[in-house]
Amino acid sequence: MSQSPLSKTASSTGGKPPTVWGVSIGDYLIRRLQDHGIRDIFGIPGDYVLNFYTRLEQSPIRVIGCTREDCAGFAADAYARLSGIGAVCVTYCVGGLSLCNSIAGAYAEKSPVVVISGSPGVRERYNNPLLHHRVKDFRTQSEVFRRLCTAEAELNDPQTALKEIDRVLGAVVRHRRPGYLELPRDMVSAVPDGPHTPAHRQPVSDPEALAEAVAEASRRIAAAKRPIIIAGVEIHRFGLQELLLKFAEGSGIPITATMLGKSVISERHPLYAGIYEGALGREEVTQFVEQSDCTILLGEFMTDINMGIFSANLVPAQCIYATSETLRISHHHFQGVLLMDFLQGLVEAGLHAPPRQPPPRPETDYENFRIRPDDPITIRRLIVRLNQALDGSVVVIADIGDALFGSSELVIHQQTEFFSPAYYTSMGFAVPAALGAQVARPNLRPIVLVGDGAFQMTGMELSTIVRHGFNPIVIVLDNHGYGTERLLHPGEHKFNEIHPWAYHKLPEVLGGGTGYEIRTEGDFDRALKSAFADSSAMSLLHVHLPPDDCSLTLERLGKKLAAKV
Repeated sequence: MSQSPLSKTASSTGGKPPTVWGVSIGDYLIRRLQDHGIRDIFGIPGDYVLNFYTRLEQSPIRVIGCTREDCAGFAADAYARLSGIGAVCVTYCVGGLSLCNSIAGAYAEKSPVVVISGSPGVRERYNNPLLHHRVKDFRTQSEVFRRLCTAEAELNDPQTALKEIDRVLGAVVRHRRPGYLELPRDMVSAVPDGPHTPAHRQPVSDPEALAEAVAEASRRIAAAKRPIIIAGVEIHRFGLQELLLKFAEGSGIPITATMLGKSVISERHPLYAGIYEGALGREEVTQFVEQSDCTILLGEFMTDINMGIFSANLVPAQCIYATSETLRISHHHFQGVLLMDFLQGLVEAGLHAPPRQPPPRPETDYENFRIRPDDPITIRRLIVRLNQALDGSVVVIADIGDALFGSSELVIHQQTEFFSPAYYTSMGFAVPAALGAQVARPNLRPIVLVGDGAFQMTGMELSTIVRHGFNPIVIVLDNHGYGTERLLHPGEHKFNEIHPWAYHKLPEVLGGGTGYEIRTEGDFDRALKSAFADSSAMSLLHVHLPPDDCSLTLERLGKKLAAKV
């Protein structure tokens, strides 16, 4: 492949990208994606973006074609969660507007996805013609994504396009949220006049505010007898797991996580105290957290799911609340302090807390678990058996419903090896997310937990997984409908039922993988062993569950939410 005018990378120029000239907008965008670490891009082509797709295909970036645009968005989201940033590329409106739900979820859960959409050429828009895919006017799609992204730009002026690319990509990295770039098809090859020096700005903390915040937090932690850390999703997003662990191990302060932050450290670590979910969680963990006299919330989202439908009993005056956007210590607010710098300051403070033993974890019961081969399988027994099979070579991806709530009892061995849309809670995330996960981290095998309702939404993305020879283990929890809604709104409601599929036969349709039909504990045990032994292709485990079966967590959630519904 011939060397492009942008062949020098940021790393070869001391961390700052070199000045460029004579470079088209399309080529510049591709190079800047690479500079930010994007090796793969998901999407579906269409006529307004074919020119750019051709350049992508000729570049080092691998293009992963998906079956649907929303699936491409979920895959890019999962890729970003594991690699730090992701990208998706689609055509105008029929493609872009199909992406809205997945990008909304990425925004809500702070997943940095770059959205690239083709659009009608600037010169095609003269006299306001009714071009295909158009809705209302030519700016409709960009206006929609302006509400769903941290930054957006229409690259319709060659003299400002390169600067706008830098601005949007910089915002994606800085805020860990999606950004939107719309590229008219006649601008892909356009070359701006004169040289351009890529923007290279790193946010910094206000040193005085940082020093005061660390000093006040340190005084409160040092005076506490029962401090506790609640670690959240931003620890994942900003790559702060090792710094968090250094602070916890140095100070001896136990760590809990919320569902959105699950696997922030290894859940077998001696300082790990479990998932905190307010009144929805295990009573021992809830008491352990709420009896603390200093609660250190790091990178945490105070969402209804994370906080047990707002049943969490945390006293603000005893809380240190630090995120990428907010730093509050008791009732004192600090501006201009980066989360990473604040956490580093706590590490350097050399704090030491009184020894405090985390509550015993019932998850360890899986060590003594014994199969009852002829008993019908239940979600609670399935989770315990699955716990026996997990190790550091897998990543668990849970869809919404009991796939998520049941998996709260799983013990994750390594950092950032569990994720789920546990705040935005969009069904249909998990199967396309498995595609994104395997593209991002080929060394990790996805274990996918997905309900039958969610699977019917996006499960056909298994076609792409088979096409690329990936090998996730997909466990379809078939309880004949929307199990969570049955609990939230009791009664014989037909709207909670879905048409049954023979899920285990789909590998035959897709031309790859192995299907297993499971009704008993013995069936599940044999299928799980066989699936783990066969790493050559996808495995699909069709698990028949009673319609009224549910995990303990979902049972508690149902009781809490039913009155509101």
